[in-house]
Amino acid sequence: MPAQETLTVAVRVKPGASRTRVGGRFDGPHGPALVIAVHDPAVDGRATEAARKALAAALGLRPAAVSLRVGAASRDKLFLVDRPGPELSELLRRLRDGSAE
Repeated sequence: MPAQETLTVAVRVKPGASRTRVGGRFDGPHGPALVIAVHDPAVDGRATEAARKALAAALGLRPAAVSLRVGAASRDKLFLVDRPGPELSELLRRLRDGSAE
């Protein structure tokens, strides 16, 4: 079976948090979503960019491997992860469940 080229990750962004945190689950419009709290405000895409970088860091990837697919002006977003390894699906599940912190 060939390696998966991209993985879509549903995310709920909470801007204006006291610190950046990746973990938790939110049942949003795109299904179960990973919660990412960021310090940056929801102005001029700053929270989206901070969430993109936080997601990449949580997955152990370079930021360029994560891109926004849907939700530039929404708290509910879909990110694409390029060339994810097989362990990323399990890590995402653990982050959503709060067991990877």
